[in-house]
Amino acid sequence: MEINFNVLSKSIPYSSPKVSPGGMKHNSAVSAVLTDDNSTMTSLEEDVGTEIIGLVKLDPALEPYLDHFKYRMKRYVDQKKLIEKYEGALEEFALGYLKFGFNREEGCIVYREWAPAAQEAQVIGDFNGWNGSNHSMEKDQFGVWSIRIPDVDSNPAIPHNSRVKFHFKHGNGDWIDRIPAWIKYATADATRFAAPYDGVYWDPPPSERYHFKYPRPPKPKAPRIYEAHVGMSSSEPRVNSYREFADDVLPRIKANNYNTVQLMAVMEHSYYGSFGYHVTNFFAVSSRSGNPEDLKYLIDKAHSLGLQVLVDVVHSHASNNVTDGLNGFDIGQSSQESYFHTGERGYHKLWDSRLFNYANWEVLRFLLSNLRWWLEEYKFDGFRFDGVTSMLYVHHGINIGFTGKYHEYFSEATDVDAVVYLMLANNLIHKIFPDATVIAEDVSGMPGLGRPVSEGGIGFDYRLAMAIPDKWIDYLKNKNDEEWSMKEVTSSLTNRRYTEKCIAYAESHDQSIVGDKTIAFLLMDKEMYSGMSCLTDASPAVERGIALHKMIHFFTMALGGEGYLNFMGNEFGHPDWIDFPREGNNWSYDKCRRQWNLADSEHLRYKFMNAFDRAMNSLDEKFSFLASGKQIVSSTDEDNKVVVFERGDLVFVFNFHPDKTHEGYKVGCDLPGKYRVALDSDAWDFGGHGRVGHDVDHFTSPEGIPGVLKTNFNGRPNSFKVLSPAHTCVAYYRVNESMSETEDDQTAISNEPLPTANIEESDEELKDSLHSNISNIGQTVVVSAKETDKDLKDSPSLRTSDVVHAERDDSDSDALDDDD
Repeated sequence: MEINFNVLSKSIPYSSPKVSPGGMKHNSAVSAVLTDDNSTMTSLEEDVGTEIIGLVKLDPALEPYLDHFKYRMKRYVDQKKLIEKYEGALEEFALGYLKFGFNREEGCIVYREWAPAAQEAQVIGDFNGWNGSNHSMEKDQFGVWSIRIPDVDSNPAIPHNSRVKFHFKHGNGDWIDRIPAWIKYATADATRFAAPYDGVYWDPPPSERYHFKYPRPPKPKAPRIYEAHVGMSSSEPRVNSYREFADDVLPRIKANNYNTVQLMAVMEHSYYGSFGYHVTNFFAVSSRSGNPEDLKYLIDKAHSLGLQVLVDVVHSHASNNVTDGLNGFDIGQSSQESYFHTGERGYHKLWDSRLFNYANWEVLRFLLSNLRWWLEEYKFDGFRFDGVTSMLYVHHGINIGFTGKYHEYFSEATDVDAVVYLMLANNLIHKIFPDATVIAEDVSGMPGLGRPVSEGGIGFDYRLAMAIPDKWIDYLKNKNDEEWSMKEVTSSLTNRRYTEKCIAYAESHDQSIVGDKTIAFLLMDKEMYSGMSCLTDASPAVERGIALHKMIHFFTMALGGEGYLNFMGNEFGHPDWIDFPREGNNWSYDKCRRQWNLADSEHLRYKFMNAFDRAMNSLDEKFSFLASGKQIVSSTDEDNKVVVFERGDLVFVFNFHPDKTHEGYKVGCDLPGKYRVALDSDAWDFGGHGRVGHDVDHFTSPEGIPGVLKTNFNGRPNSFKVLSPAHTCVAYYRVNESMSETEDDQTAISNEPLPTANIEESDEELKDSLHSNISNIGQTVVVSAKETDKDLKDSPSLRTSDVVHAERDDSDSDALDDDD
């Protein structure tokens, strides 16, 4: 289609940046949109190829949108060149926190603030009795206010941990106080209800600084993510601290064999109930749980346990709080003199929050520097970008039903300013820390989101597979067990873009919020409070609930993506929703905590779900199936409610039937040999009935003519038979005959943590395998009996899910109506 580039983004007059007298380079008038018609894309540096057609080569169906990709790549290259020309390099541009805010220089403290709309400005605080008459600031031609505050008796004039604010004169003559935009710590008086926040000058002496002791752990082959909220991680009804989380919760995460922690609500937010998504102070840690040194202790402790730590970063919008947040700098000026767009474009009507102007030079500096700050100051290992869908489109996804048709992604609705910012952000992150993990929360399924910038992609490592929890909720709320479609649920899990990695999850914090229900709650409801004792027989609801809880999470993990995520407490079926303190619950913390004792109690059935969660992660630690490109679904048996698939070296058999146990059930597989149980949800350790024999050898039989797929069983050249009990899932591994009997016996997964040895088939072997017929990048192959010769009903041909050459429904939601 022909794209009207004038509609994609308004051109903003360009003026050459100049160097300010203090050596700082600024230009609030420089836009992300370069309007010089003579600019070209002849040289695209080391990170961008000279022919931007990588995405189109991967997916020829994108050919009609080639002009769009060329346009946005030109915008990216031109913006990057501007930054390099006037700031030195993208990495230097992202060191804004060394120039703006409060910084120590020789014999003084220097404070700078970008506030072009202010008429006069002062710095006030405890250090001057909140009287700024002797601390007036000077404004340069770029709208940057600055002041040098000399030391007093060789000591900083502003004491460490003392309160400060930016005091400036409004255009109407009024003086107002705001928290400095680049402040690194902010606090509120805990003794006063709804007290406003104050900026805090944070510069502890060396003896009080936390010094990192442990290196970052190696990047895992596939992330197994534990999503956590520090504040609500205590078992007591109160706000937990960073140090308590580090000492009490991190060992639990490690014991359950996760390799990555994703921390929510780290960036300061004045409203606790926002779950951390309405950020007020972007460079400050949430003071409810401690100070900056406490957070560093947490991250260092995680690294000592071999855990990566990701942080939720919210650059999709900002709190509309004018007293405590960035919105307080917006006093009616033009968009080029503000962090936000003006008018309707600057306001998110569903989130009641402000929207950034990503075409503004100083906004780019602020946001890119924010990313570098969290990576370098706190040693985070990556990010989960929140609300990416809202950024990608000028309609923010509100009331939009994404169907997967490509015109929905590449049109006048695309916010190219935001796309360019995200490309710059991913480029920056991976240059500073090549092993960073960066995840996008996007419900639309935009093609290229998870491909490198050099191909014309946006550069994320993973996208959250947000359609999966929606499917499980739909089934649990609206279908009885007999109505579950094996093909439909399997399709939901495998429906992801070829070569773009996803993080699969059955439920996250979204499903835990008050008014919604977790999977465990949907399955067992009130019996979670009365029927979980091991001292009595389980009721049918509890029996079914625990069985399906294990199956749903394992099915999601094994088939849904290249990584896995679980929200804190859901691994053991935490019975309560999350309800932050608010007027409606009398400001109670009772439902804003995690009852760890439930999983620890030997007489409660919660321990079974927790043990199975640990075993699932152990299975991936041992076999690395999440990182494998081999994913083949050989059977979706609707009559018997059984799904059979291969992932990596394992064969998975899921029996979703509520009461049918299948004896001698025939399972197709790739390689011949002897198979044994690697993980069994029906094991006694996991609250099952122990019906599957773990000491049984399953020998394969050849099926049909080698290499002639239509003669094979379900498209697989070999098969073996298994016992498949109702509501049970079992993973099988192929026995390595060269291993000793003792070594092989240790391969089966119990509820004990396992060593980190990996057994994996090389990518080249997979690539060359006649029977796998699969790309080593990770394409799902589905074998279907419905598309074969009717005479070969039992020997179907192989059908590849062709996500490269067709527009598929990669979208994750009918509409975006929530920012978390």
